[in-house]
Amino acid sequence: MMGCWILHEGLTIILVLSWLGVNLYLFIDTFCWYEEEESFHYTRAILGSTLAWARASALCLNFNCMLILLPISRNLISFVRGTSICCRGPWRRQLDKNLKFHKLVAYGIAVNATIHIVAHLFNLERYHLSQREEAEGLLAALSKLGNTPNETYLNPIRTFHTRIVRGQTPESLSLHNVTFCRDRYAEWQPAAQCPVPQFSGKEPSAWKWVLGPVVLYACERIIRFWRFQQEVVITKVVSHPSGVLELHMKKRGFKMAPGQYILVQCPAISSLEWHPFTLTSAPQEDFFSVHVRAAGDWTRALLKAFGADGQAPKEPWSLPRLAVDGPFGATLTDVFHYPVSVCIAAGIGVTPFAALLKSIWYQCCDSQTQLKLSKVYFYWICRDASAFEWFADLLLSLETRMSEQGKTHFLSYHIFLTGWDENQAIHIALHWDENTDVITGLKQKTFYGRPHWNNEFKRIAYNHPGSSIGVFFCGPKALSKTLQRMCHLYSSADPRGVHFYYNKESF
Repeated sequence: MMGCWILHEGLTIILVLSWLGVNLYLFIDTFCWYEEEESFHYTRAILGSTLAWARASALCLNFNCMLILLPISRNLISFVRGTSICCRGPWRRQLDKNLKFHKLVAYGIAVNATIHIVAHLFNLERYHLSQREEAEGLLAALSKLGNTPNETYLNPIRTFHTRIVRGQTPESLSLHNVTFCRDRYAEWQPAAQCPVPQFSGKEPSAWKWVLGPVVLYACERIIRFWRFQQEVVITKVVSHPSGVLELHMKKRGFKMAPGQYILVQCPAISSLEWHPFTLTSAPQEDFFSVHVRAAGDWTRALLKAFGADGQAPKEPWSLPRLAVDGPFGATLTDVFHYPVSVCIAAGIGVTPFAALLKSIWYQCCDSQTQLKLSKVYFYWICRDASAFEWFADLLLSLETRMSEQGKTHFLSYHIFLTGWDENQAIHIALHWDENTDVITGLKQKTFYGRPHWNNEFKRIAYNHPGSSIGVFFCGPKALSKTLQRMCHLYSSADPRGVHFYYNKESF
């Protein structure tokens, strides 16, 4: 199992180790430079090794602050994902881990910021101690520099000055030999063999590290503002059971792919909040749609604004304005890149697969389309039977079309109901012998309880030996960990064997 995990996560491990390696290199190289550089000899005399700790962590902060905005630049990631020449296979899967990398970089910033702050707290304390009347010797001589004309200060604890780290100027180093003069501080004179050392602060350089990413992120915000200004026409509003709102929209120049998502803003609710929703329409349709479940303050307010909370339906002219940003690439866009794909949804996590199944339906109708994808396994685990209603129509239509085209083998779907009451159980038992399922109306009967994933993965691996199988999931984290473990467990260590590649939908 460990071998399979390394095989599948090898590129991720390499990228994370590369990031750690760059951080370690920058830290150690900078630390050693400040510990040995002659121009900071007198600075080290006051501060000790905390000078190197502060500067090394500062450089790592610059490096990580340069990276922090890149993983959340959605348009950049969508562009890279669409560039199939330079982004294939394992590299595309790394794009799905952009938020994990964003968090990893944030942890790096937190660690280095802590080191930087603590080191500078020690630096300030040592600067204060060297300014006391009890200070003597070299520390006292260095701290008094700058009190007379034609002298530059080293200790910043004085009026009107704030630079903490200062070093000896190159001109002063050429005249003032540190090795010879450091023990002759009492003889420092402007015209003597050991002239008074001169100091200056380093030019600010942090802006050089973050300028590029900040400009890129600013472009992202400009694109969002431009899209915010574009008109979105709401063509249809459907209120489904279990607090689900379906919105059909049109927008000039809008193009999408199955599995992509958009960001939606409703200025009538909040002018600052943008919320991600997976597109549930297919590219072949002349509109784009989303399904919104009431799961928080904003979504409940949206359902209320569109009259989907039990109120009378609203007239089209009275509907609130919506702004749309996107579409953006997501994990599910890779479903068609595998010969076999396993799609698993839990609860409302089924919405990303709606567009996928619709797209499969349209492509099956088109005899000219040649798909690399030859088999789809679809699993849906849901607690509430009423939640099946809006999605069952799509499955029924797909089931009928597949049967007409003689492609019933193409899609295998398995629906699991995990919650029911006594009345439902009696109703199910009474109609169990009917040709269609009592809940969904489909030929495939609904399963009751949770899937036994060991058996499911074992069966799929047996049916497709030597295949690369993409596993796509949208749902809770606990189930995600289980599925990821199954992928590692049932992937062969032999490169010629079956391999499961896990992909989790994230926004």
